[in-house]
Amino acid sequence: MYEDLKGLRTSKKFGGKLRSSGIEKIDPVSQINLQAVLDGVDILTLSVGPDEPPEGTLTFLSLFEIFMLAAHKAGTFVVQAAGNQGPSPYSVISYSPWAVGVAACDIDRTYPATLILGNGLKIGGVGLSGPTFGGGLIQYKLVLAKDAVKTNSTFSRIFNADECQYPEAFDPLVVEDSVVICTFSAGFYNGNSSLMGIIHTANLIGFKAFVFVANPTYGDFIAEPIPFATPGIMIPKTTDTQNILQYYERETVRDKNGFVVRYGGRAAISEGRIASYKGRVPIVSRFSSRGPDYIDQSKNPTDVLKPDILAPGHQIWAAWSPMSVLNPILSGHNFALMSGTSMATPHIAGIAALIKQYNPSWTPSMVASAMSTTATTYDNLGDPIMAHGFDLYTLYTSAPFGFGAGLVNPSRALHPGLIFSAGYEDYISFLCSLPNIDSAIVKSATGGVCGELFENPSDLNLPSITITSLNGSRLVRRTVMNVGSKAETYVSAVLPPKGVMVDIQPSWFKIAPQGTQHLHITLNVTQPLDDFTFGQIVLTGSLHHLVKMPLSIFPKRQ
Repeated sequence: MYEDLKGLRTSKKFGGKLRSSGIEKIDPVSQINLQAVLDGVDILTLSVGPDEPPEGTLTFLSLFEIFMLAAHKAGTFVVQAAGNQGPSPYSVISYSPWAVGVAACDIDRTYPATLILGNGLKIGGVGLSGPTFGGGLIQYKLVLAKDAVKTNSTFSRIFNADECQYPEAFDPLVVEDSVVICTFSAGFYNGNSSLMGIIHTANLIGFKAFVFVANPTYGDFIAEPIPFATPGIMIPKTTDTQNILQYYERETVRDKNGFVVRYGGRAAISEGRIASYKGRVPIVSRFSSRGPDYIDQSKNPTDVLKPDILAPGHQIWAAWSPMSVLNPILSGHNFALMSGTSMATPHIAGIAALIKQYNPSWTPSMVASAMSTTATTYDNLGDPIMAHGFDLYTLYTSAPFGFGAGLVNPSRALHPGLIFSAGYEDYISFLCSLPNIDSAIVKSATGGVCGELFENPSDLNLPSITITSLNGSRLVRRTVMNVGSKAETYVSAVLPPKGVMVDIQPSWFKIAPQGTQHLHITLNVTQPLDDFTFGQIVLTGSLHHLVKMPLSIFPKRQ
């Protein structure tokens, strides 16, 4: 990898919420400005950002954003995690057009495991662990945790023994060498219980395996594959729990007081460490923060598309500290399956490095444009990209506020055909064109002087068009450059947002290598709506280049 990226410098800064006490006064922002820029790095990837918009200033003018602007001015491509506060709207923490905000999507790799019951029923679940002895062919006594509590024990009543957190609560003679059913109850719901507690109990008193099941009282839960030190499986859906418990009760004999006198149920767990690749991808991850972008603490929307791009960020194998202070279940492991937009961001940084290597003279905005205009908005089944919502295990059709321009396509990004370019002075003009902005504030924050202004902030030469309040009609300007080696003819097409008529001029054009073409895009409200609506402009080239530009418009009454 180093030889492949020879001549490129990259820098990665980690951090969390910026604080103002002790040694943390030397915050990541200062490191970005002083270290990365002075080192002359080409690409800066940030798994750090504000937890909330800044107080008393615009989002674009916070200290963090201004230092990223300085890095961009120095020629550094800045890529930033969009945030993990989804699926709520207005939850992105990447605000500025000079930094690429990355959303996260699920991938098609899973680690399925199977619970095999004595009646032959097989129930799928999640568990990155080995099988019970015998690989599923040998079955073992099945025990519901609450049935194995010691006689006259108070644990069942006080400590939710069904969650398997306290080994001293159980009769070892009952649970030893048994497959024990542990249940998601109040402790897990409140965050006081953990899988590590189940594993500790299982190891200490000799469970053959554990089955961690959903509780109808609390509903389904989300199960992420974690390496278990003992055979185990998570069953996150209550419908599967009911099937397991129905089998258990049919095979279990109780006395008149309800105490078990014979455990007749049997079970085994299959291998859970083999990856499976199937299903719909990409899907915007539930946690991935959503747009629209906003300009202040009141979350008033602004004419910038965020997030910018989509990349894999769910269940990604990542390096891990064996000390694992924050997550003891991963102690001793050098790698872990991690999820978050911080996992998606390095994918974009790596692709940016490849683009920069292939096109060393390109500016940060050219690299960003190449990824944006060549991204795909369709999944592997040919459908529009879907997203996880608030309801578990349900999907809905996503939009640019979920995936930006779409899922990054590294090979196509190397040859985008046309690019949209913007530089430092353009960003200053953008800031100076914001509604009710004081030019003195812009100068104080950036050092830049307000010169020629845009008619609207939406005239910033981005590879997307976002208008948060379209009243009547608006003319938006864009300029494209041919970065190919041959002249090419392009034809314009529009998939208009609902309630908006879009006209692009010229409707076709021929552009020479390194030549530029101005585009005039007129948008007219045909039907006022109560929310944003989405569309796309597509420029199709005679040499098979396809340049796509997402439209995110809020058509309002005049």
